[in-house]
Amino acid sequence: MMNLLIVDDEPLARVRLIQLLSDLAEQIPHTVVGEAANAAECLRYLSAQHIDCVLLDIQMPGQTGVAFAQELKTHAYKLGYIPKLIFVTAYEQHALQAFDVAAVDYLVKPVRAARLIEALKRVPFQERQEDDASITVTERGRIVRIPLRDILYLKAELKYVTIRTREREFVSEQTLTNLENRYPSHFIRVHRNALVSRNALTALERSHHRDEEGDPEVQWQVVLRGTEERLEVSRRQLAQVKALLKQA
Repeated sequence: MMNLLIVDDEPLARVRLIQLLSDLAEQIPHTVVGEAANAAECLRYLSAQHIDCVLLDIQMPGQTGVAFAQELKTHAYKLGYIPKLIFVTAYEQHALQAFDVAAVDYLVKPVRAARLIEALKRVPFQERQEDDASITVTERGRIVRIPLRDILYLKAELKYVTIRTREREFVSEQTLTNLENRYPSHFIRVHRNALVSRNALTALERSHHRDEEGDPEVQWQVVLRGTEERLEVSRRQLAQVKALLKQA
């Protein structure tokens, strides 16, 4: 599945593009991993995770889309890759500049579905194998790649996601939903705020406690290989977790 990032300073333009992409999901399997309003926000997304293609506006506050594309190669050593670019703009006159910076395509608003499909089909894309995949985070100014095989669980906090391995914790700005959609065969949701590694899941434990009104209540928790920590399982996810353990 292709990972896309939408960069446009107009919120309505981003909404329209997301709606159009949603209608094209069957023809072009993809995940919109985020939205950015300017070049600086775009770069933060590119640093945090792998983006296959950026749908990039040209006229934005601060750095223009073309200027950002020209500088992108200088960030390649930090990012470890360079995403493909499709310009989406209201101005026809920048097309030559766009192709000078090796853009895949140049779309003029309002974007038609047929042209968007045509453009996305030009993006070289090879499905990544989850066994070799990793989640990328930024830590103290450097890029850290965390192999999926090392991750025990992902837990949503207030504005970030905690990534827990056997050795330590990391912090990611990605959303739990995006990570779940990106790696559906690697993680299973146990609670609205938590995903656990299917390979690390070993058992369910039942505990008894009292609710806010003092009545006895049963709570289920998952046991994970590599940590003594237990994560709560919601009633909604309990059947799914039990089914997975039966298959093991």
